[in-house]
Amino acid sequence: IAAGVKLFKDLGNLPPNLCTPAFLAEQARVLAGEFPALRTTVLDEAEMERLGMGALLAVSRGSAQPAQLIRLEHRQGPATRKPQVLVGKGVTFDSGGISLKPGEGMDEMKYDMCGAASVLGALRACAELQLPLNVIGLIPAVENMPGGQAARPGDIVTSLSGQTIEILNTDAEGRLILCDALTYAERDEPAAVIDIATLTGACIIALGRHPHGLFSNHPPLAHALQSAGHTAYDRVWELPLWDDYQEALDSNFADMANVAGNRDGGAIIAACFLSRFAKKFHWAHLDIAGTAWKSGKAKGATGRPVPLLVQYLLDRAAEAEREGDRAAH
Repeated sequence: IAAGVKLFKDLGNLPPNLCTPAFLAEQARVLAGEFPALRTTVLDEAEMERLGMGALLAVSRGSAQPAQLIRLEHRQGPATRKPQVLVGKGVTFDSGGISLKPGEGMDEMKYDMCGAASVLGALRACAELQLPLNVIGLIPAVENMPGGQAARPGDIVTSLSGQTIEILNTDAEGRLILCDALTYAERDEPAAVIDIATLTGACIIALGRHPHGLFSNHPPLAHALQSAGHTAYDRVWELPLWDDYQEALDSNFADMANVAGNRDGGAIIAACFLSRFAKKFHWAHLDIAGTAWKSGKAKGATGRPVPLLVQYLLDRAAEAEREGDRAAH
């Protein structure tokens, strides 16, 4: 677990001119080379275009760095057992795009790939622990820049799910790359999908910097993550995902907007957006905007939530072992 945390911290702390989407893809290949249990494949922009990932590709259009969809597989459980899927937001630098962020503190937007670093760290730990599980890591990796080809506020894109999205704010880009990755995860018929993302400043306003924000459409999955967080002392706090919030994403021109018209419940609204792409499986969303790195004199990546994710997977391995024992008897 410490090795997984170290990998996260090293990747998070790298400067964004080195840690690009292609660099993250290369790190996945390096891991697969080091651990025979891991296998990696990477989709390029042409392949994503053919699949119809219009939301993800809209984010990378303004950058000279091409997007990558990284897939890292650890298949050490029975072939019939459904996989646990971890989806990590991999925005290697987030300028905000056309909806440009203020300059102060923008250097910290190199940490917007900490969800991706969480997935790589957790998969590394899985491989080293030789967990008898099937785990798949999916990392949509992009850079969000305000180039001449960049998506504009008012653009409408078609996601991989077929749902259309009116982009009202290009700085709400994480949910655009994650929604296509969540739809892509359907093909694995997962036991559960957990996405991990430095998604909203609103989560920091709501919870501060101690717990990760947790949202889920499946109470047993939420409980399993709360229990793992308690064991690993890498804590979460669950926030509501009620239908009452969904109308904030209404659009006159598309199936939905990517942001609400006001700032109320920003972390919840972002989770509500993602929930529209997670209806076919048990899903949880971890908003790690307040927990993935520290600012000021202690500036640096924390490695969280690698301990939480690995403990969750250790618990699933123990559960599978108990089921096997019962079946044997």
